[in-house]
Amino acid sequence: MRAAGHRFAAGRNWLGAYVAAYLVFLYLPVSLIPLFSFNDSIQAAFPLQGFTFAWYGTLVGNSALSGALSNSIVVGVAAAAGATLCGTTVAYMEIYGRSPLAQAVSMISRLPFLIPGVIVGISLLIFVNLLGFGPSRLAIVLGHILVALPTSVLVMRGRFASIPRSMSEAALDLGASDWVTFRRVMLPLSLPAVGSAFMLAFLMSFDEFIVAFFLASTEPTLPLYIWSQLRFPKSLPTVMALGTMILTVSFVIAGLAELLRRRGLSQMTSRPAPAGPFKP
Repeated sequence: MRAAGHRFAAGRNWLGAYVAAYLVFLYLPVSLIPLFSFNDSIQAAFPLQGFTFAWYGTLVGNSALSGALSNSIVVGVAAAAGATLCGTTVAYMEIYGRSPLAQAVSMISRLPFLIPGVIVGISLLIFVNLLGFGPSRLAIVLGHILVALPTSVLVMRGRFASIPRSMSEAALDLGASDWVTFRRVMLPLSLPAVGSAFMLAFLMSFDEFIVAFFLASTEPTLPLYIWSQLRFPKSLPTVMALGTMILTVSFVIAGLAELLRRRGLSQMTSRPAPAGPFKP
């Protein structure tokens, strides 16, 4: 027993060391961006030359940056809305549709996770050229819907699966149609997950680079603007200041999305059944 206890303690120590090393490997490079964004030098190198907010000041009044930010927000909101709408529908039909076709559509919607971004970008570029509107903001929106759809499906699928099936069965027994059951029972119970899926889809669209690189025309998104500035060494501190702000906003949105998801999982999934038949 004592030997088994020692082996368990040793395994736990190794596991803790592995987790610590993994976190350092994952987050240490990211932490360097905020660190050097306050460095009073155009070179990202140690030792630091001093502390300054000057690089953040260069972000103000930059028309090219403002245009790219505006494009990213418009594209992100449109793509997140489209991905959340499609993801909610696909996930609901997979859980409650009981159809082989619904299962197949759900599996296909998650395939972009497995396809390299370069392949997705090239194929979408060929597709939008065949449709006749070519690289444009609309093309980026369509591409980002495809990229963000798997995340929306997974979030909504988990939420719908956590709702007792007796809820929908009770609504159907009381005379509700499938549409009324979805609109008045399942969707209200899933609103926190809908908000979480929307925010995560927005983040994926806002930070996405590869698909936007192939589909952008004369209206670059923010990641494309950042990439274009990396060619100029003097712009590196400004890029790191911008990256720090993007990191901060991304962490806040991701945290809010997780809070919404947990709220949806923890809230009561049962409500008093209506006394009479449902009406559309």
